[in-house]
Amino acid sequence: MHATQKHQTYWQKNLRVTAVLLAIWFVVTFVASYYARELNHVVVFGFPLGFYMGAQGALVVYVLIIGFYARYMNRLDRELGPDDSPG
Repeated sequence: MHATQKHQTYWQKNLRVTAVLLAIWFVVTFVASYYARELNHVVVFGFPLGFYMGAQGALVVYVLIIGFYARYMNRLDRELGPDDSPG
C-alpha cells in the first residue's frame, strides 16, 4: 500500500513537531540540570533558577508541551486527517 501525498505531508509535519518538542524536552530536562549551578545566579519568584527548574519549572514546561502537541495534532487531523472512505 502506497502512502498518498496527503499522508506523507501529515507524517512529515508530525515528525517535525515531535522532533522540536523532544529537543525542548531534552534542553529542559538535561541541559538545565547540567547547568544548574550557573542558573542559580538568576532568581525566579524568589528561588534560584536551577532549583526552580528542577522543582516546578520543568513540570510546567512538560504540561505546556503536552497541551501544544494535543492542539497541534487536533488541528493537523482536521486539515490532513485520515480519510474514512472505504477502500
